Amino acid sequence: MKIKRIGTVAIALASVGALTLTGCASGGGDAPAESGDASAIITTNGNEPQNPLITTNTTEVGGGKITTSIYAGLVSYTADGEIENDVADSIESEDGQHWTVKLKDGWKFTNDEPVTAESFVDAWTYGALFSNAQSTSYFFDNIEGYDGAADSELTGLKVVDDLTFTVDLVAPEADWPLRLGYTAYMPWPKVAFEDIEAYGENPIGNGPYMLAEEGAWEHDVKISLIANPDYDGVRKPVNGGLDIKFFATQDAAYADIQGGNLDVLDGVPDSAFATYEDEFGDRAVNQPAAIFQAFNMPYYLEHWSGDEGKLRRAAISMAINRDEITEVIFEGTRTPATDFTSPVIDGYSDSLEGADVLEYNPEEAKKLWAEADAISPYTGTFDIAYNADGGHQAWVDAVCNSIVNTLGIQAVGKAYPTFAAALDDREQQKLTGATRAGWQADYPSLYNFLAPLYQTGAGSNYEGYSSEEFDNLLKEGSVAPTVEDATAKYQEAQEVLLKDLPTIPLWYSNVNGVSADTVDNVVFGWDSVPLYYQITKE
Repeated sequence: MKIKRIGTVAIALASVGALTLTGCASGGGDAPAESGDASAIITTNGNEPQNPLITTNTTEVGGGKITTSIYAGLVSYTADGEIENDVADSIESEDGQHWTVKLKDGWKFTNDEPVTAESFVDAWTYGALFSNAQSTSYFFDNIEGYDGAADSELTGLKVVDDLTFTVDLVAPEADWPLRLGYTAYMPWPKVAFEDIEAYGENPIGNGPYMLAEEGAWEHDVKISLIANPDYDGVRKPVNGGLDIKFFATQDAAYADIQGGNLDVLDGVPDSAFATYEDEFGDRAVNQPAAIFQAFNMPYYLEHWSGDEGKLRRAAISMAINRDEITEVIFEGTRTPATDFTSPVIDGYSDSLEGADVLEYNPEEAKKLWAEADAISPYTGTFDIAYNADGGHQAWVDAVCNSIVNTLGIQAVGKAYPTFAAALDDREQQKLTGATRAGWQADYPSLYNFLAPLYQTGAGSNYEGYSSEEFDNLLKEGSVAPTVEDATAKYQEAQEVLLKDLPTIPLWYSNVNGVSADTVDNVVFGWDSVPLYYQITKE
């Protein structure tokens, strides 16, 4: 099943006239069917969130599935990655820099507090403040007054009235509205600011779903959501809620759906790649998604920085036989990477200068490794950390074998029991070697694959990469007057990454999902996440 190529913006800068986002985009098959039991609970898979459910501090998939379900932002994304207004009535600008946002009247949080302009401005301000140490703070760095190194007022945010606020950016941005469906931009009720940690355990949203009750989040087990009866946006549920179960392994989740204990699974284990489409028939999905997979070597470790580090990174990259691994391990459900983004994102390229470093070249790999050893001999074992609950062992073992066979060094996988545990060691700079790294897009844009991961000081740049040349190109792209100009700059920025290799690109993922015969109208979105709200169940 194929999806159409996703444009990076829904609007573009024009030389004359206002920029306006109003109404709804074509859903591309998103319209929920009005059938099934409106009270039925859909069971699906997930992961224990790393942090309390604070939208400005949730950057991983486990928490993201939940926060996008219980909050509604200014816009939402269709299955194809188009944006359509949700809470926003209009988002307008004459120049792409100074924006006026008007909200629809009548929106409420599930505690009956009205959703107002202040609900957005206060949440964004909290997320941006340096002292609050929020992992998505860099999403606000384009708003006037932002200071990533100290607390300061976001002078570019102003409440006009209950349903109107303005946003002044530091420079024009052709695709600013595109990012506004990401959870970092969600509104908060006033109670959130009374005790932010407690609020994160029992958040109050305005989206299609809400927590079922106090204690609905059973840590390391599941979280139970029910449909929000007051939600009247573009994602109105036709079911009664979601039970998101947290599994220790993908094999366990797959066994549950085979046994009739799960309705929808969005990640098939590699052990089932050869059989799942035959077993589930038209209830199996194998379609492109905005997911990039790689592994990183921290710059704080010996041998991985400076000239030696560049040589070793290139050698490791060329020592990996991506074609063989994607065919043998993944049964054709992955595509070898040629850049740092995704083929379903407009602007993707398979012809960047320097991309030959991503090709299997054992002779060149040995040569570069020897040159690095001449600077400082490498001893010990090269390990790749990964989370065992994500079904990664087979490919990690295959990559390690490819490195061993090419370079003649010791290389092994290092398993963590959960994604949260692996991410904690990344954040605390406790890695002993490489680490699995992947990115599922927050919104459909090249910028979103680059800035959060490689910009100096970015929230998900855990391994300490910093390049003034890359940062400048990224900034030039973000303020470019047209989408085409921005794309050119982002491609130049990727060519810098191909020289430095802060990450070793591996492959692009398809979404490999299945649904049981208990449910219908299951659609997997551009980002691989099912559109839960439109799933029906008898």
